[in-house]
Amino acid sequence: MEFEQGLEPVSPIAQYCNSSAITLSIIGVCEFAVPIDEAQIRLFVRDYFISISPRFSSIMVGNENEKKRWKKTVVKLEDHIYIPDFQSNLSLESCDRCLDDYISEISVKGFPQDKPLWEIHIIKYPTTTAASSLVFRLHHAIGDGYSIMSAVLSILPRADNPSLPLTFPSRQRSRLDNQKKTMFYHVPQVFFSVSQTASDFGWNILKSSLIEDDRTPIRSGNNGVEFDPTTMTSIFFSIDQIKLIKNKLGATINDVVCGIIFLGTRLYMHEISQNSDNSQSTALVLLNTRRPGEEYKPVKEMNNGDAKTNKAWGNRFAFLHVEIPKLSRVSNPLDFVFHSKKEINRKRSPLAVFLNTKLWGVVDKLKGPEAAARFVHSTVRNASMTISNMIGPLDQLALGDYPLSGIYFAAAGLPEDLGITVISYMEKIRVVLKMRKEHMDPKKLKSCVENAFEIVFKASANISTAKM
Repeated sequence: MEFEQGLEPVSPIAQYCNSSAITLSIIGVCEFAVPIDEAQIRLFVRDYFISISPRFSSIMVGNENEKKRWKKTVVKLEDHIYIPDFQSNLSLESCDRCLDDYISEISVKGFPQDKPLWEIHIIKYPTTTAASSLVFRLHHAIGDGYSIMSAVLSILPRADNPSLPLTFPSRQRSRLDNQKKTMFYHVPQVFFSVSQTASDFGWNILKSSLIEDDRTPIRSGNNGVEFDPTTMTSIFFSIDQIKLIKNKLGATINDVVCGIIFLGTRLYMHEISQNSDNSQSTALVLLNTRRPGEEYKPVKEMNNGDAKTNKAWGNRFAFLHVEIPKLSRVSNPLDFVFHSKKEINRKRSPLAVFLNTKLWGVVDKLKGPEAAARFVHSTVRNASMTISNMIGPLDQLALGDYPLSGIYFAAAGLPEDLGITVISYMEKIRVVLKMRKEHMDPKKLKSCVENAFEIVFKASANISTAKM
């Protein structure tokens, strides 16, 4: 197929996300403290949202197993903005259920390939956490979470003073983990790291292609679970409390949250079936492969960036295979945090990230983009859950006169029974548990993760120094 001159090529990862094997999208929800006006939202979409990136006014063109390209097209708002009707006079709790069912319903739908790959759903009904909401359904081919968050922060200013810059939680480890080590420490560590990375890389290939996790209360192992109804529930943690744990353990906020999730998941599995205590269960932790600690860039800078650099808009991510510690082998609950810290640190080394990001490309070159997409699909299907996190501002955002009381996101289209997303906003960390309705108990899982936080918080309060 011949392309028109000047059409921008679709990145390999974007093409994998929009294939016959997998259709991956991001569900983003903005919760507002006041009711929103439909006309104002339409103006916002027309005047600001569409201009964020050329991706919002482009379609993919090209045949299934060839390199596709982005082609500009005319955007008709009526094709992208939806306003659902819920039953009138519902309680807030009933509206919660209606919104949950609505998000589940739209999550499994495909995107028309002759229109730009996004939708906005205006929810006029109040829920227990918001007076009104906007639900964004964005195809992952448009961009990853970092790109989308950069876009959000570029068009939504601070509610208290739009002229002031946004502030964010610190991304640094506690100083207990940053002590200087001598050259004699680093030399053997380099050799060990290379050896360990090679071993991990081989294991990742096996996990992605041949070896499945055990079937457990969090993994059914069934085919086609990405098309089944799902439900979501949220847990809120105080950033200050998570920081207290972080500083005691010499970890990052991400290490602590992952450790709590791992412990809570194992507690849930134990309550459902004690036979799963020793199960082989793996989490895929989504890693932003841009430079570590990379701050959000202005959208204009990202749109003008070289596609081969970390500053460009697009998809820059990889999966880290992290084993969930077996409950029967852990005597100290803090070991779940230490395990997260150790494993994520090791597997996000530059060499490991390089190998993992090149792996999909090798499959693509040998067998084509559809085969690479199937490899991504099997990578997720063979694991037990995914974990993805985003850092949001400490300040409240606003869309015009509408202050945002909350924001959260989830992934849709993945072959998994459990997907967990984490985002910080306004001094709180929100953990969203998205699970398949037929396989999991949302109330029990939420209770177990909340219990895990209490266990870790109390255990960390009893120590005075970090475990090194």
